[in-house]
Amino acid sequence: MSCLLDNLKQAYLDGELTAAIAALSFEDLTFDAEQFVITNDKASNKDDDNNARASDCDTLIVLTHGAGANMHHEFMTAMANGLASGNTVVARFNFPYMRANAIDGKRRPPDRAPKLIADYALQLTILKQQFQPKRVFLVGKSMGGRMSAILAETVLVDGVVCLGYPFIPLNGGEPRLEPIERCLAPIMVIQGERDKFGHKGLVETWPIMDKVQLQWLTDGDHSFKPRKSSGTTLEANLEQAIASARQFIGIS
Repeated sequence: MSCLLDNLKQAYLDGELTAAIAALSFEDLTFDAEQFVITNDKASNKDDDNNARASDCDTLIVLTHGAGANMHHEFMTAMANGLASGNTVVARFNFPYMRANAIDGKRRPPDRAPKLIADYALQLTILKQQFQPKRVFLVGKSMGGRMSAILAETVLVDGVVCLGYPFIPLNGGEPRLEPIERCLAPIMVIQGERDKFGHKGLVETWPIMDKVQLQWLTDGDHSFKPRKSSGTTLEANLEQAIASARQFIGIS
């Protein structure tokens, strides 16, 4: 896997990722159920059900985690359960650094974007071969949303949903608007009004956001959590986020 990932990373850096993915062999695309969490409502939304059949899948949603929490985080579980419906399958996986963390318990920083994108493209291709979906949507929390927008410049998907997009690097620098600008798929951003990575009064001033379906969550921070004085709750914001994403994707 490491050698394959290195090759895909170099292909991405060389602008040849699409060709490299197309050249992968059947063995390269083996579906390892232990590497994914598959959620669909036919399995009563059980997190550990990885037996969904290809014939059950009309829409595949690939749900990617943020920088600091893995695919099993309660936020990820809530979103997966809320999005799985009918013939819609939600698939989660850990990026390479999180897979390494799970093995030895050590906490690592996120991999650089080229490695994340290479791995994302590989996992997406494996999932597409496994489930043979008619439609594919990429949904990502924070860093995962940014990687989804970047991947959608290269890989054809039906839409991207960013859950708390990390517009402003916390260590300073220009806003991360290029992934949104270059994304070729329809894109929705669901953002807390108080998000420190991009709050309502700032994000709405950028012209590029005109191409985005933008949904604000009342008084939400980067995790969508509002203050007690706001009159709303985290649960209400999560429900709104799920409802907005379902409408964008077209889940009845």
